[in-house]
Amino acid sequence: MNIQKKNIAILGSTGSIGTQALEVIAANPSLFDVYALTAGNNIELLIQQARQFLPEIVVIGNEKHYLNLKEALSDIPVKVFAGLDAIVQVAEMEPVDIVLTAMVGYAGLAPTISAAKAGKRIALANKETLVVAGDLINDLCQAYGTSIIPVDSEHSAIFQCLAGESTDSIEKLILTASGGPFRTFNLKALEEVIPAQALKHPNWNMGAKITVDSATMMNKGFEVIEAKWLFGIQPERIEVIVHPQSIIHSMVQFVDGSIKAQMGLPDMKLPIQYAFTYPERVQTKFPRMDFNLYPYFTFEKPDLERFRNLGFAYRAIKEGGNMPCVLNAANEVVVEAFLKSQIGFLDMSDVIESVMSNMVFIRKPTYEDYVKTDEETRLKAREQVAEISR
Repeated sequence: MNIQKKNIAILGSTGSIGTQALEVIAANPSLFDVYALTAGNNIELLIQQARQFLPEIVVIGNEKHYLNLKEALSDIPVKVFAGLDAIVQVAEMEPVDIVLTAMVGYAGLAPTISAAKAGKRIALANKETLVVAGDLINDLCQAYGTSIIPVDSEHSAIFQCLAGESTDSIEKLILTASGGPFRTFNLKALEEVIPAQALKHPNWNMGAKITVDSATMMNKGFEVIEAKWLFGIQPERIEVIVHPQSIIHSMVQFVDGSIKAQMGLPDMKLPIQYAFTYPERVQTKFPRMDFNLYPYFTFEKPDLERFRNLGFAYRAIKEGGNMPCVLNAANEVVVEAFLKSQIGFLDMSDVIESVMSNMVFIRKPTYEDYVKTDEETRLKAREQVAEISR
């Protein structure tokens, strides 16, 4: 096996995916170099990462941190920039081989577009990019010969199951979900949920926003939309099933009735490394699966009455146009409000449903339409959050 050394730009290096990606890189110094690191606000951790990995470029999204960052790194040969425009420029720089898009939420869209236009390999961990503008991203990837390798454990699982298979042979995709921390809660119990409870995921270690999304099953809804664009499968052929053990990461059922499943311990470093080395596999020292510790797997149908967000996602992708963009923007607003204890757990779904029903529908949006839709949706959602929190 001869894998050429790759320069990697990590967009969102201080988040959960970004930090684990750096662990993968640190364990494989002969395979990967860090070319660029970007973060939104966590200047302290970004400084530590820059000193350890000595990238060519470091970018802080929040421009008010620029001078402090530049001063802190003045004694090492690192170029320091600030702002979203700089992050977008990093994604298209000529020396970069792989762009890991690990930014959270809508903010990842513009850099991903930049990477697609530059023909970079995109290791996609920012699912919101395809949720908001999957058709636009797919068109760009086709036009510029760009490949997207999914990093989400579910989509990486499907990607691996489809190796050597024809798209025509797919009957359906089966996305597994842990069910989150409130899988067994009734509606009355969900009314009393507080942020600290929602941030305790039973199986995965993730950032605050995605952990809340997992608790509401919005994360799984986003994954349905993402799967449509990644694999060209219509949502009615994408099934979600709750698998509390989180060992089977997802499955593909084929037209002959056979099913392939990709399995492993819940560890995001596995799909991250696979996205970096694909189509090769590289030896790791990650813990191995011991089936004696998992004597049974269980499966349940998701409850759309208690976890309405999953249904909203199916509705959004069925309607198409700018509706998934509306879904994402409203969700980002309500999750932030919930984490600040401004609204309750069930209020999040109420606001999302109301906003989706009151936004102007655009069947074939341009990039400018997505930007406007995002802005207007956030405004409406914040107005409703303010009414609830009065």
